[in-house]
Amino acid sequence: MIQLLKYLKKIKGPAAAAMVFAVLSQLGSLVLPLLMSMIVNNGIKNEDTEYIKKIGIIMMCVSAFAVIIAAFNSYFSSKTSALYGKMLRRELFLKVESLSQRDIDIIGTPSLITRCTNDVRVFQDFILQGLRMIISAPIMLVGGIVMAFIMNPTLSMIIFAVMPIIGIIVAVVLKIVMPIFRKRQKLVDSINRFIREKLAGIRVIRAFNRSEFEDARFDKENEALSALTLKFQRLMSVLIPTCIVLIITALDILIICAAKSIDKLDHITQATELTNSIGNLQAFVVYMIMIVFSFTMAAAMFVIVPRARISAKRIVEVLSLEPSVKDKENVREVEEDKKGTVEFRNVTFGYESVNNPAVRNISFTAEKNKVTAIIGGTGSGKSTIINLITRFYDVNEGQVLFDGVDVRDLRQADLHKRIGYVSQKACLFSGSIKENLLYGDENASDERLRKAVEISQSAEFIDKMPDGIDSFVSQSGTNLSGGQKQRLSIARALTRDAELYIFDDTFSALDFKTDAALRRAIKDNINATVIIVAQRVGTIIDADKIIVMDKGEIVGTGKHCELMENCDVYKEIYSSQIQEEVGA
Repeated sequence: MIQLLKYLKKIKGPAAAAMVFAVLSQLGSLVLPLLMSMIVNNGIKNEDTEYIKKIGIIMMCVSAFAVIIAAFNSYFSSKTSALYGKMLRRELFLKVESLSQRDIDIIGTPSLITRCTNDVRVFQDFILQGLRMIISAPIMLVGGIVMAFIMNPTLSMIIFAVMPIIGIIVAVVLKIVMPIFRKRQKLVDSINRFIREKLAGIRVIRAFNRSEFEDARFDKENEALSALTLKFQRLMSVLIPTCIVLIITALDILIICAAKSIDKLDHITQATELTNSIGNLQAFVVYMIMIVFSFTMAAAMFVIVPRARISAKRIVEVLSLEPSVKDKENVREVEEDKKGTVEFRNVTFGYESVNNPAVRNISFTAEKNKVTAIIGGTGSGKSTIINLITRFYDVNEGQVLFDGVDVRDLRQADLHKRIGYVSQKACLFSGSIKENLLYGDENASDERLRKAVEISQSAEFIDKMPDGIDSFVSQSGTNLSGGQKQRLSIARALTRDAELYIFDDTFSALDFKTDAALRRAIKDNINATVIIVAQRVGTIIDADKIIVMDKGEIVGTGKHCELMENCDVYKEIYSSQIQEEVGA
């Protein structure tokens, strides 16, 4: 929590102003009861109208000052909170961007979303209320106690008898509340994960008529969160009234004691001591009310602080996480005249959540102006190889070389700008088609964009759109078909003048005719290293080199005709896809 509060230094101007105005507003409030007692003790006693008017004007000025100062405190507190939330969200976003895929897998995407939104909001509210109450409440409490003690030291001792009782209640409640908040945030993560999964699979849910089943699962998660929230609210409904009742009881006792002390005044002392006692008692009661109010504010903070503490811990977990994939201090520069050759040397890699390595002892070379294809069954390690080339993960053993240089010795930005990558799942952003294509190279000319569109076989449907290349693409490309989204993803990669193009099972959404035309266009127009991961033999049958994967190992390398003679796994794949299809 302290680590996050250090970020206030970056917005110290508004934060300092809010603190100063918070102090000044409370100092003004502490003066008013004293002025009131002066009117009763001196003005009324001496029947001095001018004195009463004079002190009254001073009270009006002090009140106006306190109102103006409170308004400034509210303004600067809100400004500090807004700026802090903006800064913290940016810090989290930049940190998440720097994390490797392995780091993101460990925390989980739903949890990261919750931490960047819900947890930041909780801590932002803590900053807002803190600048208003955490500073004001202690000043009001201490100031009220001091002034009450000055007015009547004897009666003030009752305050010190009540405070330990309140402290014990608060300590017990906090010990119960902290675990509740920790569990609550985990349930929020769970609900976010649940909703994310259901929205992504809504078509499957409807197709299999499982809406009622999923509704029941959601109700179970939702009820757990609601029950925990209600448990917390019940605790707070006990804490705050108990504190207030204790203070008000003390106040009642004080007033009774004060009344008895006034009754004891004999007739000889008459008006002087009686008036002074009433004036001091009046101020004393106001200071006691201020003390009650400060305890109420403190009780409200008991709700905010535990939540902020849990959220702060979750945020710090992300901010303090060191990326498992990061640039070395002394990186090597990639020479401009290099070819984009990729070489694997005895590479072994395994995911943290899986005991067995995903790939074992992998060695091969992908050369410029040649198409290297990778084929194999589901879970054979094809996409893992691509993740290692792009350095989304780092190898456990061996080396991945880019033009003879270990990718771990290169700056990630330098490596990625030389790669045109198309992922297995087409990912488009809301905006125009042109804006999506420029994501590959923001400086690409219209001629290059047009060439990329033609090579990717996208011109056919783009030219038919009312606005052509400026046509709108909805979020995730929901207004396009699967094949259209995939072709635009390919066009985006081809917009970049890269040395290496990677197609991670990107042809699966295309029909055979488009698939063949696209591969032919790539071979005729792309002067670079090309790596294609595919499930269909027809997609890679003309590749210069085909690498066959099975259970994380390379079981065959060569051209189609060579593999048909000496690789049983490849022949099995070919037989299942080609011969049975022809027979059907």
